[in-house]
Amino acid sequence: MKYSDQITEWLIELGYTHCFLVGGGNIMHLIESISKRMICIPVIHEVAAGIATEYYNETSPNGSKAFSLVTAGPGLTNIVTALAGAYLESRELLVIGGQVKTSDLARNKLRQRGIQEIDGLSIVRSITIRSRLIDEVIDANSFSKLISHTNSERRGPIFLEIPLDIQAKEVSFEKLELHQSVASESDKLNNSVALITEKLNTSKRPVILIGGGVLRQTAKRLQKKLAMLNIPIMTTWNAADRIDSGQSNYFGRPNTWGQRSSNLIIQQSDFLLAIGTRLGLQQTGFNWQEFIPNGEIAQIDIDKAELSKGHPEVQIPILEDANIFLEKLFEQKLGSHLDWMAYAKSIRKYFPLSESFNTTESGYISPFHFVSTLSKISSNNDIVVPCSSGGAFTTMMQAFNQKMDQIIVTNKGLASMGYGLSGAIGAALANRDKRVILVEGDGGFAQNLQEIGTAQLNKLNLKIFIFDDKGYASIRMTQKNYFHGRYVGCDTQTGLGMPNWEKLFSAWSVPVLKLDNGFEHTSEFIDLFEEQSTVAFIVPIDPNQTYFPKIMSRISDSGAMESNPLHMMYPEITEEERSIYLKYLNFIK
Repeated sequence: MKYSDQITEWLIELGYTHCFLVGGGNIMHLIESISKRMICIPVIHEVAAGIATEYYNETSPNGSKAFSLVTAGPGLTNIVTALAGAYLESRELLVIGGQVKTSDLARNKLRQRGIQEIDGLSIVRSITIRSRLIDEVIDANSFSKLISHTNSERRGPIFLEIPLDIQAKEVSFEKLELHQSVASESDKLNNSVALITEKLNTSKRPVILIGGGVLRQTAKRLQKKLAMLNIPIMTTWNAADRIDSGQSNYFGRPNTWGQRSSNLIIQQSDFLLAIGTRLGLQQTGFNWQEFIPNGEIAQIDIDKAELSKGHPEVQIPILEDANIFLEKLFEQKLGSHLDWMAYAKSIRKYFPLSESFNTTESGYISPFHFVSTLSKISSNNDIVVPCSSGGAFTTMMQAFNQKMDQIIVTNKGLASMGYGLSGAIGAALANRDKRVILVEGDGGFAQNLQEIGTAQLNKLNLKIFIFDDKGYASIRMTQKNYFHGRYVGCDTQTGLGMPNWEKLFSAWSVPVLKLDNGFEHTSEFIDLFEEQSTVAFIVPIDPNQTYFPKIMSRISDSGAMESNPLHMMYPEITEEERSIYLKYLNFIK
């Protein structure tokens, strides 16, 4: 058979069912082969293909997988942002790229020989875990090893570049044999589990922080055991859906833009078990030297470099798959910390998710009130995409109360605008029987709005909420706070062209409704929200809306940025509140 036909068969045997693509001459054989055997989803721009693929794989309920197919040259360069995002979030993203004929390859001797030729491998090598130019036919096992992840490696995107003449070659191979790897239990794992068990039992104020490395399937299997723990449990933003917000031992999402109560609690712990999280700077705060200032940190991660990076200082680094470790740990008795739990609950109760000092002018909807309302009206079965950057994102991650069985997926590592719509499309295609809720700022949505047609044409059950604040709210806030209001390219008044949203969605025949306070009680909104189709809702947000609490930074005399530790969010709490709700830090010298 033709090699492109054989590659298609191998992909199917490896679980791939969907392909997101933009057509091109240098992938014409692959398109022809894949279209006969898989569901092909054409999109307008290659970056949308990559983002949709990532979110499809992240939310797929039945193990089916998608990949991206792009042509040479601009096809590859357009998908680089999606590759970078998946790399930073350790997510599966297979990108197969076309390339010019092997006889036309410049091979680093010229800038270009073939039409549209560019050295794709050099561009993506630093943001993929594997990249390979297949300039000669390889067999089934070699192909399988290239695109499969092992149990011991940190996941990430893979890029294969296949020249046009290689795609068209006549080949004959035997059927691909799949080998299921089995995780083995080691003395090292048992000893590590024993050490952490002892630490959790003997510490007075332990906290367990669950990261995105803990899979949803693992969290679901361990749900009852998690709920029975008398230890405060928190999640990173990437693990926001691993625990129901109503669970009695759930204490929120600490972060530089985190929930104040969560930050106050985690900073007072004397032992933090961070499992499946890389403990990046947004998680620890840029002032990482004061992260967990009076306690020890144990970090469970599959990436040795993350354990040894030095920020924060980790006293107990354990190189292990977070899922294997957590399953083994929960076979142990982990102690009871009722006094500490009661104290943490008092903090959680006193500091609301939406704090009163945020200001919203008349005629606009408070984003915090909106998110609180959305939490209540969304169902357990919904998939929530809280975009990836800006005020809409941080408000969702601060104030949204997740429900059991909801899936929440974002890409915060790259924090790129424009991820929301494409990601929501991927999630909706993977979950035809569920409603997907997207919340994104107007500036971010405008960066990939061309995919509205993709959502409409595929008849997706997608509810789009756009925070309309006339531009880039977070950039506007930065320019106000640090540069005395010297606004540049952040809104319509400084030259940023934004569309008329009602007219824009009408161009694709997508119903659109501008919301007002109390929208959740109107029949027009309720009917559209429950409709099994793509609908847009415009949420008018005050351009001068404040987004607090947050960790504030200062520009020092030398020009460097200085940040507060996690427990010192702005506006700061009073001395009386500090003495009550931050009492375990008062003893630090």
